[in-house]
Amino acid sequence: MRLLLLTFAPLLLAAADEWPQFRGNSQLTGLATGAVPTNLKLLWTYESGDSIESSAAISGGSVYVGVQPGELLAIDLATGKLRWKYKAQEGIAESSPAIQNGIVYIGDSAGLLHAVRASDGKGLWTFKTEGEIKSSPVVSGDRVLIGSYDSNLYCLSARDGKLLWKYTTSNFVHATPSIENGVVYLGGCDEIFRGVRLSDGEELLHFSAGGYTAASPAIVAQRAYFGTFSNDVVGADLRTKRTLWRYQNRVRSFPFYSSAAAVGDHIVLGGRDKLVHCLNARTGKALWTFPTRARVDSSPAVAGGRVYIGSNDGHFYVLDLATGKKIWDFEAGAPLSASPAIAEGRVVIGAQDGRLFCFGQAGQ
Repeated sequence: MRLLLLTFAPLLLAAADEWPQFRGNSQLTGLATGAVPTNLKLLWTYESGDSIESSAAISGGSVYVGVQPGELLAIDLATGKLRWKYKAQEGIAESSPAIQNGIVYIGDSAGLLHAVRASDGKGLWTFKTEGEIKSSPVVSGDRVLIGSYDSNLYCLSARDGKLLWKYTTSNFVHATPSIENGVVYLGGCDEIFRGVRLSDGEELLHFSAGGYTAASPAIVAQRAYFGTFSNDVVGADLRTKRTLWRYQNRVRSFPFYSSAAAVGDHIVLGGRDKLVHCLNARTGKALWTFPTRARVDSSPAVAGGRVYIGSNDGHFYVLDLATGKKIWDFEAGAPLSASPAIAEGRVVIGAQDGRLFCFGQAGQ
């Protein structure tokens, strides 16, 4: 697997061994840049007091995560101690923080995007949309992108929050946008997959996704991979603007809400059919499935040939990427719909009972 990871390294825009945003990088591949200990142990638990559906980000020795009462927390990665707490206007649901140049960005249910100083939690600016924000921000250079339930994708100045452009769709923008080669890609609740130029918001591509799409697309080498509420997973060629394949579980037909991880020829994601699915990226054929006891809305992270994913059955699973066999699991005792973050040899994931778990190697 070492050669596989080196092959993908040039695609990642994240700093070495950080997890600065949802899915780890701006292509949303879910691939960690650093190693994870072979034998994981629970290192610490932080009690936030309310549900965590936001996926954590890790940067500069801190964990950043949103919680339902509308709080953005900064927690010391080494000790699990609270560094600071920032209060948003309303609850923070699934919007996950993004960190760049010492600023943390996150959206809330009031439709506000917040920019907060990473060092001390001081609010720097907010931008108001006209609908709730469940999308996670993505930062590219001096620009930050965010989707809103007001049907718009916004591009703002990362420094001061001024609107640079907005792109209007015909339904909610729930998914997080991905970026590759100056193009912003977005699956839509209006069943359309789009590519928009980062510099000015001009539409470059537009084709049917074949279903309501809440999952965020993973982009690798001009191909997009995402699940839909039409109970399938799509592999699409962005050069030709056409669907290459569709995958369905013909035995148990349920939506795919989890966002895919893309690693070499493997596409991995959770399904509401209670399974983790691994597909061949070229053909869309199933390589393996792994059963859990509840829906899998958590999006997987991959490191060192292993898949890390939560389930609403209250378990955190580590699976072998090649075979799908379970290597380890941890009983959290509450649904895990948030997605894991991996950096500095640690894995962090939040649960719906408000606990944030950090796993790593004892004595690390």
